[in-house]
Amino acid sequence: MLKPISRPLLLGHRGVRPLPLTGARAKDLPAENTLTAFEYALAQGCDGFELDVRFTRDRRAVLCHDPQVADLDISATDYHDLRRNDFELPCLEDVLARFGAAYLDIEVKVSGHEEAVTAALRASPPARGYVVSSFLPEVLLRVNQLDPSVPLGYICDRRQHVAMWEQLPVTVFILHYRLVSEELIAAAHRRRVKLFGWTVNQRRHLLRLAGWGVDGLISDDPMLLSRTFAQSS
Repeated sequence: MLKPISRPLLLGHRGVRPLPLTGARAKDLPAENTLTAFEYALAQGCDGFELDVRFTRDRRAVLCHDPQVADLDISATDYHDLRRNDFELPCLEDVLARFGAAYLDIEVKVSGHEEAVTAALRASPPARGYVVSSFLPEVLLRVNQLDPSVPLGYICDRRQHVAMWEQLPVTVFILHYRLVSEELIAAAHRRRVKLFGWTVNQRRHLLRLAGWGVDGLISDDPMLLSRTFAQSS
């Protein structure tokens, strides 16, 4: 008899990412890292979503994956000037105020603004749960120094950096799905660390990782997540 697959935490990558998806529906999806993208992920049945945080010149925590938007360097531009363009650019505070019932994976893309992140979380702590994640160990160490109660996640997509998770004060290890193994999941669990796989966009990979006991799955396609695990929820 096959062992039943338990349902991991399901998170939309940047809410939803239309670009990697194919077919007619991709053109009708909201832009990534927007409030409408996050609403879409939750409407599909996800538990929450991942989002990217960068900082403007006037130290506003804006949601954007890339360092530039509309040919403007985010770190060298004031928030007011970014908002003059015709696109949605929400702040971290907007998400915390609106999505307290969702699990949030808050990825910090740059160092030097950890105080602003911890202050925002103290003002509006997500009720469903959250993790502050980063590729940058210095970000995680600084957040831990400021507030040891903040749950942290180390993001890794390179095999040579995998062992770093054992040296950091993390509660979640967020690993590119191609690097995930049953052995790594077991090692993380022995240390009481959860392991999330990202970015998983095929059903067979979702089921394989869930069968191994992964704790969370992050996908560009929230609909695929919900359909894959509809029978195990």
